[in-house]
Amino acid sequence: MNRANGQTSLGWWRRPASREAAFFYLCVSPWIVGFILFTAGPMLASILISLTSWDFISSPTYVGLSNYQAMLNDELFFKSLKVTTTYTLLSVPLGLAGGLLIALLMNQNLKGITIFRTIYYLPSVIAGVAVALLWQWIFNPNYGMINGILGLVGIDGPKWIYTEDWVIPAFVIMSLWGVGASMIIYLAALQSVPTELYEAAALDGAGAARRFQSITLPMISPVIFFNLIIGIINSFQIFTSVYIMTQGGPNNGSLFFVLYIYRHAFQYFNIGYASALAWVLFIVIMLFTLFIFRFSKAWVYYEGAAR
Repeated sequence: MNRANGQTSLGWWRRPASREAAFFYLCVSPWIVGFILFTAGPMLASILISLTSWDFISSPTYVGLSNYQAMLNDELFFKSLKVTTTYTLLSVPLGLAGGLLIALLMNQNLKGITIFRTIYYLPSVIAGVAVALLWQWIFNPNYGMINGILGLVGIDGPKWIYTEDWVIPAFVIMSLWGVGASMIIYLAALQSVPTELYEAAALDGAGAARRFQSITLPMISPVIFFNLIIGIINSFQIFTSVYIMTQGGPNNGSLFFVLYIYRHAFQYFNIGYASALAWVLFIVIMLFTLFIFRFSKAWVYYEGAAR
């Protein structure tokens, strides 16, 4: 009887599908463990912490939804949300258009074009602190490069990150520094469009603008959709450049949401409120993403998919 039970218990291992499944779970187990320890676990902990009052030193005190209710009377909460949303609405469309424009230029069959593709892509892989220090010099109103160029044509440039009116436009301009990342993705999509479609359209008398509108845009719309989602998520999480260049100033004009979370967590040691703010940010990003997914069927074309 024991022998029969042993043969039964080992029978599953003799099946190729079972061995393949076991090997699969063995391979993905490091990711599963890492996800539980470093993503799912901290997320669950942050939910619990958001319901407490905690300063890292004393024991957490349960306060229920008080942290979330306190946001309704927090002017800086609404200020940071407004600043971040404004930045997102300005930077994401410009990043999408800029990346696509450069990709169209880089999609030419010219000698040495790969060098230019590399040049446009390289800025997107430079470390955030180095980029922030570079742009802090570029935006300097006294000896910065931008105002220096404007001065050559008789224009008195603004003070950029040192004034509340210009600090957000300055960060929007700075965001275009990294369009090389989306440019590479656009370029791959453009090169995957079948040339037969362009040839057939040209035989029908379609011009370049018509071919771009009726062929290029629909065929690369899934990539536009992808870059849009990633752009929104990244724009709502901007932190390094703001922390290095302005630290939220002047007059909280660049108080982005993640910087506000950082203030409460590591300057005021109000961990419970910071965790609540983090979950509000998560909900805001999720709502934006769901909104875009909801209307994506109207403009995103998947080849071979049922319409």
